[in-house]
Amino acid sequence: MTWTGMTNMKFLVKNDEFGPEYVVRVYDRKTGMRGVLVIDNTALGPGKGGIRMTPDITEEEVYRLARTMTWKNALAGIPFGGAKSGVVLPKGTSPEKKKELLQAFAKKIMPFLPKKYIGGPDVNTGEREMQWIVEATGSWRSVTGKPANLCMVSFGKKGEKCGIPHEFGSTGFGVAHAAKVAAELSRIPIKGATVAIHGFGNVGTFAYKFLTEMGAKVVAIANHEGALYAKNGFDKKQLTRMIDARAPLLNYKGAKKISSEAFWSVPVDILIPASVTDVIHEGNKKHIRAKIIVEGGNIPMREPIENEFWKKGIIIVPDFVANAGGVISSYAEYRGYNPKRMFELVEKRIVSATRTVLVRAMKTKKNPRAVAMEIAKERVRERMK
Repeated sequence: MTWTGMTNMKFLVKNDEFGPEYVVRVYDRKTGMRGVLVIDNTALGPGKGGIRMTPDITEEEVYRLARTMTWKNALAGIPFGGAKSGVVLPKGTSPEKKKELLQAFAKKIMPFLPKKYIGGPDVNTGEREMQWIVEATGSWRSVTGKPANLCMVSFGKKGEKCGIPHEFGSTGFGVAHAAKVAAELSRIPIKGATVAIHGFGNVGTFAYKFLTEMGAKVVAIANHEGALYAKNGFDKKQLTRMIDARAPLLNYKGAKKISSEAFWSVPVDILIPASVTDVIHEGNKKHIRAKIIVEGGNIPMREPIENEFWKKGIIIVPDFVANAGGVISSYAEYRGYNPKRMFELVEKRIVSATRTVLVRAMKTKKNPRAVAMEIAKERVRERMK
């Protein structure tokens, strides 16, 4: 059998003391669906991780993401293990065909749902796709991140339990609170602190919204279109209207357009890379003039670069600490909480995790990522006993 779109689907995943517990390849002859599910570790609870759909998903990629979820959930202090899944989505696939592929995948992995695996939104999947999965499996708890208007009476209690889509901004909300904790520990008042945000999608826009409400001053924003600099901060009303209308960032009036390279040179208290992997690299690291870097996006730089910044005195909040708001929101939905209670839980967990990691890092003079990994492993090992 040739796995078109999965050329690397050899046994590249090696087992270690933590897992993975299951690596499941699935195929549906009728639809042509091909996918993979990796359940890395369930010591803390059912494996939790999103379902991504891309043309070239690989088993190794899904495994690496599943392992990251193991650490992220352990640090967040929620009873979920780590897992991830992926489905091949050929370029040009119609929405109808996409639904067919995703539902075929959901039916194939039903033996694991939800006792061993709980899915959620990821690359090319959102609240609409999560509803498709619920419809296919007939299980409300098989995924989180469902539409807010998708509700049911369940759990033996009166009242509705509804979906909490990631579009509510839980990840950006968590990033903002991680930034606030890092600023406090650095003796920088969040009110008036200057901020630059790279990436202005779901995470970046909500980080902007909540940091602005805290009194921080966002002075630089960049995305794939270009970059803007506003010395005195952006006009909240104008930018909010643009975000709501999904208007191009460079349509903003009243800020200076700067090059994508110049963005990294803007002196700020807090830099939030919330875009793509390795956006901070050998070519631009020397230009960065921030005091704190809060990693809103996944793997925004390689670990050696993180170490360089840390040795220079720059405080780093690692990605799997700062951007755990999404998975904490998933747990809140899984428990049937309302959005208000969800945001309270995200704030509590992110603040606790960020403070724990940074205080230990400052005390031991170790890179926060190494410290976060130590804490996560300690928690998982303890439960594995």
